[in-house]
Amino acid sequence: MKKALGIDIGGTKISYAIVDEEGNFLNEVHKIKTPKTKDEIFDTLACIVSEAENDVDFIAIATAGAVNNENTKVIGSTANLPSGYKDIDFSLLSNKKVFIENDANSAAYAEYKLGAAKGYNNSITLTLGTGVGSGIIINGKLLKGKSGAAGEMHFMLERNEKRLCTCGSYDCFEAYASGNGLRKTAVEIFNDSSITTYEVIEKAKNNDKNALLALEVWQKDITLGILGLNNIFDTDCFVLSGSMEQFVDTKKIEDFVNLKTVTTKTKVFHAKMGNYSGMIGVVLLGFDLLN
Repeated sequence: MKKALGIDIGGTKISYAIVDEEGNFLNEVHKIKTPKTKDEIFDTLACIVSEAENDVDFIAIATAGAVNNENTKVIGSTANLPSGYKDIDFSLLSNKKVFIENDANSAAYAEYKLGAAKGYNNSITLTLGTGVGSGIIINGKLLKGKSGAAGEMHFMLERNEKRLCTCGSYDCFEAYASGNGLRKTAVEIFNDSSITTYEVIEKAKNNDKNALLALEVWQKDITLGILGLNNIFDTDCFVLSGSMEQFVDTKKIEDFVNLKTVTTKTKVFHAKMGNYSGMIGVVLLGFDLLN
């Protein structure tokens, strides 16, 4: 059985474990705090790799930021990792092949191979967290675009220049569909700039009418984005993952999208692969592309 060292690099922590070609963990998942400089990150990764490289066939790294089509380097900056991160030469970590891919793309591939989208050749996984990540599978292949940066959820949802998005533009889908988007919706409804996403969720649990309205509006914004994506990509299904997906009514979204779509009907699922989907997905993708 072939195996790889899977590593998931996030803004707050790095997780790693040995994973086989069927997506099974062969040891305990280890977690460490993400260092604050690019040099410290490289040195930390080098230590992790040195402990395992003799036992694996290659190194697979899921990371924030866009990754080139050769799966060798980060090409797009990411705010939650330090300055210069995209200049790291990951190939220097090992004499064995080092394969990297965007973490949201990796999670989408895991859902396609083993999770909620298994059996569907056309799927979009949306990661609803502080922001919105995505991975798009078309005809059984990860959609990367000409440079590797495809799948950014920064298309315009409104046209009133009301919400500044993390990308620098106004009124992107991410600015409405993310956890931060829910907070901004709640600020408008409560007329309280100090309210947090956590407070909205807690108030909704106690049937606060304004909190319930904020969740309803937020979910409508997600639905409109999914409707547009389905009209473009004609998907078999959408998979919702991330910290905020538990607060979404997938059946309600699916019914609305299928009522309004101009392509064919789709399905909307909650993700199945859990917190380590990026690590599993990048290993599975590496096995499929490197074989």
